[in-house]
Amino acid sequence: MTFYQPAGNEVELFRAAAENSLPVLIKGPTGCGKTRFVRYMAEQLGRPVYTVACHDDLTASDLVGRHLIGPEGTYWQDGPLTRAVREGAICYLDEVVEARKDTTVVLHPLADDRRELPIERTGELLQAAPGFMLVVSYNPGYQSLLKGMKPSTRQRFVSMSFDYPEPEVEQVIVQKESGCDSALAKQLVDLATSLRKLKDHDLEEAASTRLLIHTAYLMHSGMSPVEACRAAMIEPLSDDAVTVNALMEVVYALFGQSEE
Repeated sequence: MTFYQPAGNEVELFRAAAENSLPVLIKGPTGCGKTRFVRYMAEQLGRPVYTVACHDDLTASDLVGRHLIGPEGTYWQDGPLTRAVREGAICYLDEVVEARKDTTVVLHPLADDRRELPIERTGELLQAAPGFMLVVSYNPGYQSLLKGMKPSTRQRFVSMSFDYPEPEVEQVIVQKESGCDSALAKQLVDLATSLRKLKDHDLEEAASTRLLIHTAYLMHSGMSPVEACRAAMIEPLSDDAVTVNALMEVVYALFGQSEE
């Protein structure tokens, strides 16, 4: 079973949306637990989940399906969205704003009371099976005029905003996920809290809970705290050497320079 530590009423809200066949939009920064939450809720609801990592080249055919050529001739292969519609599963589109606008338009008839998917290539009009749920996510911090979600799309969803957990909750998550002790989990969360204060100043993105867990894994494998923090937390945050050195000063303040 997937471990997930609730930070608010997100579990109850997702359940209510699922019970009423409503699509869900999850907004939040990188590494704050959006994908893990969807996986956890799929397990809680007993539904399979099809996850699609959206990108600039994602086409409607990648979601819906396409004709392929096999040994016995041409055949149709469903895409992940179509499989979810047929099976009554959850279709999760991660970072949906990265997909092209002409691709996300196919979601519209599934995200309102029609709950149907027209497949032009086969002439089918699929009615979503009971249990089908459309879930999308994105990071508002990366939004721009070119990569924002259209209001006509966004207003079809029940929305919830995620952020990094409160320190006490984040400590539990880091400790549970990595197997580290509570003292180390607290140190790592304190470090992340200090680094997050630099967000919008020197960093494009804040230190995520995911990075804390990666750091704890490296320490558990015998790597020194300073080097583990550098490799798993500081270097992923910036390519600029000056910025990396400045962030390492925060690490030294918490873990000491003796190991360098």
